[in-house]
Amino acid sequence: MMGLDIPDFDRIGYYGADYGTMKPYHRIGSLLFLSGHVAQIGTQITHKGRLGQDLTTEQGYAAARQTGLNVLGGIKQAVGSLDYVKSIVRSLNFVVCTPEYEDVHRVSSGLSDLFVEVFGRDRGLGGRATIGVMALAGGVCFETWATIELTDDCP
Repeated sequence: MMGLDIPDFDRIGYYGADYGTMKPYHRIGSLLFLSGHVAQIGTQITHKGRLGQDLTTEQGYAAARQTGLNVLGGIKQAVGSLDYVKSIVRSLNFVVCTPEYEDVHRVSSGLSDLFVEVFGRDRGLGGRATIGVMALAGGVCFETWATIELTDDCP
């Protein structure tokens, strides 16, 4: 799709299982709730460290974009096709950063911008909150939880 490298979690498995006991998604009617997604390809974390210390805002943006690709893979795993996405409802984003780092919102734009690129502004731009945190599992610098509204014809 659009030349994007979207993971096939049905084939390779959802990497979140490596982080503890959880299921990759939960669906209630037309709402799909995804468990945490991070900037990872296979078993490899693509961006480790702390924004404002080890990583630049641009590197954080790239981590958020990679995370977005994994969210797309999570949607496909849950419902089989991105065609069933009616809208991105919201994302809750966590950025590992120094206490002085104030550009967490710019990091999260890597995720939001990807969703708009894939789904268009009306379907892809959802609500968003970003929180600066001290640490995330495995040393990742970015994690998101996402809620997606599905179309009425989604099986």
